[in-house]
Amino acid sequence: NKFNYRYLLEGQTIEFIWTVLPAVTLFFIALPSLRLLYLLDEVNNPVVTIKTIGHQWYWSYEYTDFKNIEFDSYMIPTNELKPHEFRLLDVDNRIAVPYNSQIRMLVTAADVLHSWAIPSISVKIDATPGRLNQVSFLLNRAGIFFGQCSEICGANHSFMPIVLESISPNYFIEWIS
Repeated sequence: NKFNYRYLLEGQTIEFIWTVLPAVTLFFIALPSLRLLYLLDEVNNPVVTIKTIGHQWYWSYEYTDFKNIEFDSYMIPTNELKPHEFRLLDVDNRIAVPYNSQIRMLVTAADVLHSWAIPSISVKIDATPGRLNQVSFLLNRAGIFFGQCSEICGANHSFMPIVLESISPNYFIEWIS
């Protein structure tokens, strides 16, 4: 048979090289990447920390950096909406944060899996019962940002909107006090 080379039936050296060389390469790529993954999760010097708790079917918020401010945020029912409010998106209590400030959100759930998401500011974090997840973001402009729970969490999952209002630091200090 002219397709076989009878002097090379086994190539242990070449097999060893093409197995070990990629493994060593992957090791040297993965080591710095893992370090960076853990560094990305750190939040340095946030101006405001907000604890968010997902419930069936509303959100609770706690501002614990200042005086203890806690409130629940429910969707405004369609029959109670004012003309300038958005159907299925507006809430009775909005979250207020100062713009141009580092914000840290600590997110958990009281009952089932939820997901706190505001796509327009590129924030999405899972709310898991018994686990405290954190996310950091910085808003560079004033505005009102809408989001929703993005984890199917039960019958009224679609009625868990999120409204975040980004205001100037001076207005935020007035709002807090």
